Amino acid sequence: MKAIRILLVDDDDAIREMYATIFQKNGFIVSEAKDGVEGLTIATKDMPDIVFTGIVMPTMDGFAMMEALKKNVSTSKIPVIISSHLGREEDQQRARDLGAKAFFVQGFHTPNEIIEKIGSIFEAVEYKIKFMPGELDADNLAQDMQISKDFKCVKCGSDLILVMKILNRDNHEFSAKFVCDKCSVEQK
Repeated sequence: MKAIRILLVDDDDAIREMYATIFQKNGFIVSEAKDGVEGLTIATKDMPDIVFTGIVMPTMDGFAMMEALKKNVSTSKIPVIISSHLGREEDQQRARDLGAKAFFVQGFHTPNEIIEKIGSIFEAVEYKIKFMPGELDADNLAQDMQISKDFKCVKCGSDLILVMKILNRDNHEFSAKFVCDKCSVEQK
C-alpha cells in the first residue's frame, strides 16, 4: 500500500511538531498548517488522503475548516480526524455531525491508537456494486465467474453484489469478490 499523505492542522507548534514526527516515523507523508485557512488552502491544492486537525485555532477553527472541505466537491470525501485538548460532548457531537472519522482527546490516546485508527480508515474502504442481468457484459461475467446468470445467491436466492477493495489508488488496482447481499456468503 502506498504511503498515506496526511495534513496536520494545529496552531500549537509543539503539538504539530510532535504529531508530525510520530506520523513520519510511521511512514506517513506529512504536510502541516497553522490554522484552518492554511489547512483548507493546502488540502485544496495537495489533496491529502486524510486531515488530522485540532479544533480551537485562530482565523478558522477545525470545525469551520471541515465545513468548508465538505462544501468543495474535490475535498468533500477527504476523511477528517479531530484532535482536541478538551473532550466536551458537544464538540464530539459536532464532529460526528460533520462526519469526522474519529475524535481523540489529547493525552487520553496513545500515538499507536491514532496510527491504528488512521490505518483502519483506509483498510476498511469497500465499494459495493450491484449488477443487472442482461445489461452490457453482465451475462458474460456471470458465465465466466460461474455464478448464477440472474446474480442471485445459490444459498438464499438474494441479490449478489460485487464487493471491491482498493489495493493501490495510484495504479487503480483493486480486489473484488461476489457476495450475497443478505447472508454475506462469498460465491465460489
